[in-house]
Amino acid sequence: MGGFAATAVFVAGLVACSDDSGSDAAPAGSPSAPSGPPAAPGTPPGGSAAPSAAPTAPGVPSVTVAGDVVTGLDSPWGIAPLPDGDTLVTSRDTGTVSRFGPGTNGVVEVGRVPGSEHRGEGGLLGLALSPGFAQDGWVYFFTTTADDNRILRMKYARDTGLTSPEVLLTGIPAGTNHDGGRIAFGPDGMLYAGTGEANDKPLAQDVGSLGGKILRLTPDGKPAPGNPFPDSPVYSLGHRNVQGLAWDSAGRLWASEFGQNKFDEINLITPGANYGWPEVEGRAGNPKYVDPLIEWPTDEASPSGIAIVDDVIYVACLKGSRVWQVPIEGTRLGTATSVLQGTYGRLRTVLPAPGGGGLWVSTSNTDGRGTVRDGDDRILDVKLG
Repeated sequence: MGGFAATAVFVAGLVACSDDSGSDAAPAGSPSAPSGPPAAPGTPPGGSAAPSAAPTAPGVPSVTVAGDVVTGLDSPWGIAPLPDGDTLVTSRDTGTVSRFGPGTNGVVEVGRVPGSEHRGEGGLLGLALSPGFAQDGWVYFFTTTADDNRILRMKYARDTGLTSPEVLLTGIPAGTNHDGGRIAFGPDGMLYAGTGEANDKPLAQDVGSLGGKILRLTPDGKPAPGNPFPDSPVYSLGHRNVQGLAWDSAGRLWASEFGQNKFDEINLITPGANYGWPEVEGRAGNPKYVDPLIEWPTDEASPSGIAIVDDVIYVACLKGSRVWQVPIEGTRLGTATSVLQGTYGRLRTVLPAPGGGGLWVSTSNTDGRGTVRDGDDRILDVKLG
């Protein structure tokens, strides 16, 4: 078990990005990778600094690094805290699901997702617990197979681990890049999924394709009632690669999106709306498409997971090696602050910490694109002040 750390910038509007902003993204340490500030004094080779606070914009909480929640993970992607105090985490590259926490000695494998196949950015990606998990035991997964990306669910119990899968949705386009993969249950009890266009750009504008979309499903995997397109799980279209989904206090859905070479985005999602890819990247001012509310140059973000705490959006960035902290101000976004910049490498998933008061942020340095630090990959414990 083990560590954590933090930095700032701008923007108001809505934004776009891929697993590193385009499949041609430079590896860490190349001339085009962000430099970031030097590590804090006393930071060990593993990258874990002493608890520290980062400067933030007015009206948003300070960020204090408290330490590691867990260390020694292999390509972690989805994270789901359990009611008993332990946590499940997926490994993108191995297709395994593991458990860690106060009731577990170390990190313990609890099962594998059959058919999961790691290819490039694909593999075992997002997971989500059923809203009724305490009663039904369902755990939902988004995974890449030899033929497609798909959503399935498996029963989980501490004494038996994961049981056989029930496949809910197949046929989501898969590729070595732009697989999306985030799944989450919304306030309405429906399952939402962010997908990528799998390097086939026209799919994002094709309502008949599941690629380049945000999907909305019932817990049984059927198109959810009230979806904008009849008998279709498609909820919004024109996306390049969605890996972050979160809801604010008003129940509105926000999503992070990887751009190609220009801009990464944060978007406010409305049913049936078209977010423009591949016709536009970033803001276009074209009434046919919805503009992002904030955008960053792709080397400053590559946004994967997002979380919302007290109506502040936190965006975990891969190539940008930071978390963006952005307050929601009605139908706009306020000034963005960059925290945890450059200290821990690539950051994949961010979620509200169990019990409140902060965040958990996972690194993604063992995914083949990062510089592995001692103890990687880890989940960091961040306090909000």
